[in-house]
Amino acid sequence: MSAAATPRTPVPATTAQAQAQAQLPAQVQLLRRFSRFYTRRIGLLHEHLLDSRFTLPESRLLWELAHHDGISAAALARELELDPGYLSRLLAGLKARGLLRSQTAPHDARQTLLRLSAAGRKAFAPLDQQSQARTAGLLASVPAASRQALVQSAATLMDLLAAPGGSVQLRPHRPGDMGWVIARHGALYDAEYGWGLRFEALVAGLCSRFVEQFDARREACWIAEREGRPLGSVFLVQARDEASGKPLKGVAQLRMLLVEPDARGAGVGDRLVLQCIAFARECGYRSIMLWTNDMLAGARRLYARHGWQLVKSEPHADFGVPMVGETWQLKLGPAR
Repeated sequence: MSAAATPRTPVPATTAQAQAQAQLPAQVQLLRRFSRFYTRRIGLLHEHLLDSRFTLPESRLLWELAHHDGISAAALARELELDPGYLSRLLAGLKARGLLRSQTAPHDARQTLLRLSAAGRKAFAPLDQQSQARTAGLLASVPAASRQALVQSAATLMDLLAAPGGSVQLRPHRPGDMGWVIARHGALYDAEYGWGLRFEALVAGLCSRFVEQFDARREACWIAEREGRPLGSVFLVQARDEASGKPLKGVAQLRMLLVEPDARGAGVGDRLVLQCIAFARECGYRSIMLWTNDMLAGARRLYARHGWQLVKSEPHADFGVPMVGETWQLKLGPAR
């Protein structure tokens, strides 16, 4: 038997555990070193964030409130993993400065919802703009060829630290996935936005068309999962003219991005979108388009974060709820 064919002796579990335990102190030191480096690099050691009048906790609260259309203090405490008493003091400080307002929840008179006041939104805007500019400057300091690796590593870091039960994996679609995509889109969008069966029927049609027209050289679907449980999905397909169905040369379309509620905020959406962008570049597409709606604030922020630009909007009520449909575009460069 040749050396190449000689079976490898498996490492006993106890030995592997001992090796992992032996490596832990060095790994701890490296992660602590990264933490010190990064907090210094982005200015978190300063008394106030980004030379503003707000501390880091206050700034984070302003961000959360700016991106929620009303949220309870209890929900904020859960999302930020803050002690309720400490959070109450922070909120009281913001309210005393006129930056916060509260009102009774329309669906539950026992609950109070918190929102930024007009003064709060005015105070948050320059803070958000400066943070955006500072981060853009940080990325600009990295060679262009390495930026994708940097943001992908950040998404992986969030995924691993947010997943005590195992890391999130992206895999191609397989039999059974289309049914899951349809069912979860229908259930989640109805529960969160009241879109009903018409939207579920639209998703079913898109999934059917994907399977019937699938071209593995230029199209793909990815399912994000952890230990076999689906957490999200996204599709990248050849864009087509709506009237004729003919392909739009050099243009891809991102479709049916979904992240389960308990997986949001952990980088799953970022990883799915980055996968689409990387695949589109490999295929030689020169741009990626997508269609979304104005009420999907989280998705819109995600697209803007990765370079998409809003190019068209028009009102509609296709799913029984008045909203504004939006077309976004990301330019990639010349097609091959």
